[in-house]
Amino acid sequence: MAKEKIVLAYSGGLDTSVILKWLKETYDAEIIAFTADIGQKEELDGLEEKALATGASKVYIDDLREEFAKDFIYPMFQSGALYEGQYLLGTSIARPLIAKRMVEIARAEGATAIAHGATGKGNDQVRFELNAAAIAPDIEVIAPWRLSEFRDRFPGRAEMIAYAEVNGIPVTASAAKPYSMDRNLLHISYESGMLEDPWFDASAPENKEMYLLSVSPEDAPDQPEVIELEFVQGNCVAVNGESLDPLRVMEKLNELGGKHGIGRVDMVENRFVGMKSRGVYETPGGTILFTAHRKMESLTMDREVMSLRDSLISRYSNLVYNGFWFAPERLALQALVTESQRNVSGTVRLKLYKGNVIAAGVKSPVSLYNPEIATMEADPTQAYDQGDATGFIRLNALRLKVSAGVEQNRKG
Repeated sequence: MAKEKIVLAYSGGLDTSVILKWLKETYDAEIIAFTADIGQKEELDGLEEKALATGASKVYIDDLREEFAKDFIYPMFQSGALYEGQYLLGTSIARPLIAKRMVEIARAEGATAIAHGATGKGNDQVRFELNAAAIAPDIEVIAPWRLSEFRDRFPGRAEMIAYAEVNGIPVTASAAKPYSMDRNLLHISYESGMLEDPWFDASAPENKEMYLLSVSPEDAPDQPEVIELEFVQGNCVAVNGESLDPLRVMEKLNELGGKHGIGRVDMVENRFVGMKSRGVYETPGGTILFTAHRKMESLTMDREVMSLRDSLISRYSNLVYNGFWFAPERLALQALVTESQRNVSGTVRLKLYKGNVIAAGVKSPVSLYNPEIATMEADPTQAYDQGDATGFIRLNALRLKVSAGVEQNRKG
C-alpha cells in the first residue's frame, strides 16, 4: 500500500527542517519538499541536498519570479494597495503564489495534504490556508505549530536544535542574528528578537548590518540620480528607455532604490489574528514603483474614477494582507482596478536622493491636464468661465448656511 504524501512548504531553516522529519515520523508519510524561488537568491543554495538529507522523498525548487512579478506584484500595485498607510505588502502578496503552486504539486503527486511551518500567532498560517481553501477545498492542511503534540515536543528552540542534532538534520542555528527575516523579489521583512521592543532603534548606525537591500540614507550618494519610468495601462514597461519585463523592472528598481537608501519602513501593524506586531521592511524597488505609478495616475486618471478606486484601497489592502487573494471579492475589485488603468500611460521622471523619491516631471499622450484651461492667464479656449463659479459656490454653500442657521437658533 502506497504511503500518504504530504507537500511541505520548505525553507531549509530550523523550523521547517525539524517539521519535515517530524511529519515523516508522525504520519508515516512521504514528504515532498517545495521551495518557491521568488527572489531569495543565495538563501536557496544547497536546499535540495539539505531537504533530501533530512528525509524528503522529492524536492521541488521552482523559479516563480516572473509569475510573481507579472501576476501578483503588478496587479496589486495597480490598485495602489498600502496596508495601514505604510506597508507595501511584500510578504503578504507572496503567500497566494506559494499556496497555488503547493496545490498544483499536490495534485500532480497525488498528495492528500499540504503543510507549512507558520506559527499559530502569525498571519502566514491564515494566508496559506485561506488561499489554499479558495482553490483546493478538498486538500487537507497540516499546521504543526497548532498541534499540541508538536508544541509539547518542541516547546523552544533548544529542543528543536537538540532534535536536529540527534537526527542528523543539517541546520545552522545561532544567536548571531536575533531576528527573523523573509526575503523575496519585492522586499525583505525583519521581525522578532530585538525588534519586539518598539523603542529599539533599527535605524541606528550599529544596526546597519541587518539591512541587505539598501544602504542607510545617511550613506547614500550625495548627488541625486534622475530616472524615467514608462507606463502602459498602469504597468511599468521600461526604465530609462530600456524595455523590461516585470521581473527585470523589479530587479532594476531594487538596484537603484537600494543604492539611494529608499524604501525602509519601521512600523507597528495590526495582525489579522488580533495582536499588534512590529516589523521593519526594505522595499526599495517597490517604493519607487508605487510613487511613479501614483504620479502617472495624477495626470491621466479621471477624478471620480480615482476617488472610487482610492475608496477601495483599504479594502483591497486588507484582502491581500489577510489572505483573500483568490476570494471572489478581490477578483471583483481587480476587474475595477484593471478598468481604471486603461489610460494610465506615459512617462514619469523621478529623482532618487537619500531615501527620498522626488517627482521631477510627468508626461502622457493621454494626459487629462490642459495647461490652457488650468492657466491663471487668459483662457484661450474659453472652456472655463470664472463667473460660473459664483453659482457653483452658492449652491454648495446652501446646506452649510441652513445648518449654521439651525445651530445659531438652537444656541440663541
